[in-house]
Amino acid sequence: MFLKTKILFLITIIVCFTEGFLSGYFKKLSSNKAITQQSQSPPKIPPSKNNTTHKISIRVKRGARQVYVYQDKQVLKSFPIAIGKSGWETPLGNYQVIYMKKNPIFKNFKTGNIIMPGANNPLGKRVIVFKIYKKSHLAFHGTNQDKLIGKAVSHGCIRMLNKDVIALYELVNIGTPINVLP
Repeated sequence: MFLKTKILFLITIIVCFTEGFLSGYFKKLSSNKAITQQSQSPPKIPPSKNNTTHKISIRVKRGARQVYVYQDKQVLKSFPIAIGKSGWETPLGNYQVIYMKKNPIFKNFKTGNIIMPGANNPLGKRVIVFKIYKKSHLAFHGTNQDKLIGKAVSHGCIRMLNKDVIALYELVNIGTPINVLP
């Protein structure tokens, strides 16, 4: 009888753990369907080791269609960007990185269509969010349309070549300051 009870107890623990684990997994998947539809606060990502001794900051110059990464007060890197089109201008101001995601899932805020990570995903390989609205986010992200870099074509986000947003992703952390200038 004791052995049966012990086995039943172990099976119960395994089932409870598995159900809890899977429900958490699916909850995470459903809450991460799209950069544009996350209603809850994004998860915190621990800072990388890249930004421990030198202060990294980002300065966006919309008119120049460039993003500059500063280490302390020196330009470390710069990248060409696409910005918000007329009526959807990338907003000026001071922000900070609040969420980062590799291989994001895209959900179109107009149609609700979902695009999984891959060559057709308009968010590209990385997303670095710096402002959250009710139904959307402002972010640096990659693109599946390289020819649009340098133009005003987005809905406010800052598009980058995938290789560039990957490089930027490796340089910044949650909390990295961002200054968007005209």
